[in-house]
Amino acid sequence: MSHRFRDQSSAQLDEHIERGALLLLPIGTTEEHGPHLPVDTDARIAEACADALASELDGDPPTLVMDAIRYGYSMRVMRRWAGTIVVRARVFMDYVFDICSSVLEMGFEKLAILDCHGHHSGPLSTVSRELCDACDRAVAIISPARLSAERFNEVRRSAPGGAIHGGEWETSLMLHISPEVVDMSRAPAEPMRYHSDFVAGDNFTGTQRVSWSTWYLQPTRSGIYGDPTVASVETGAAIMEAAVESGARFLREFMADD
Repeated sequence: MSHRFRDQSSAQLDEHIERGALLLLPIGTTEEHGPHLPVDTDARIAEACADALASELDGDPPTLVMDAIRYGYSMRVMRRWAGTIVVRARVFMDYVFDICSSVLEMGFEKLAILDCHGHHSGPLSTVSRELCDACDRAVAIISPARLSAERFNEVRRSAPGGAIHGGEWETSLMLHISPEVVDMSRAPAEPMRYHSDFVAGDNFTGTQRVSWSTWYLQPTRSGIYGDPTVASVETGAAIMEAAVESGARFLREFMADD
């Protein structure tokens, strides 16, 4: 049986509601990722992670994967490179709110959002709280990047600053899930340099103590921040395995919490 929400009939959805099924909503965006990665990188990673989580859970708990949200908010500076589509932050937030409130009012009680785009962390956090107020339901937000951070730091080949945007982490995952759309012959290297003890290399090192937009902290020539030249299929497989294992463990806890 398909684990995709869109493949179900209305009657089948009623059955999933009765069974207390978990919904997964993958969220990415469409934006430039340098000359070597496709513009749907974030959405593609979100979909792949959601499908892998559903397969790992294998009906325990019963899980449905909704279609990925493929457009969202990115900063205006990223429009320097073709492929970046910007949805205003409040419009994006309202769109996500309406989708989530629709399925929660439909009868589903457990919903987890997969956040696969850095600019969405703040907006999604706010939306999750608004959903609590409106629907009396707690919506979980999980990040494959955060779930895989410990394992990635064990196997990474780039220095801190090598895995921010279009760098080693994303490129390795794309080599693992969709190698046919990756052109490593065009991969540039633009690692984020350390500026101080407060603003550090990337989100995987756990050293950043303040918020300061990368795009205004250090210029980029190619539209990336990081070093994709050291990315590998093996690193991508390790990232996915860690994200899925940790994610599935959390989701089972989430479902068991009444």
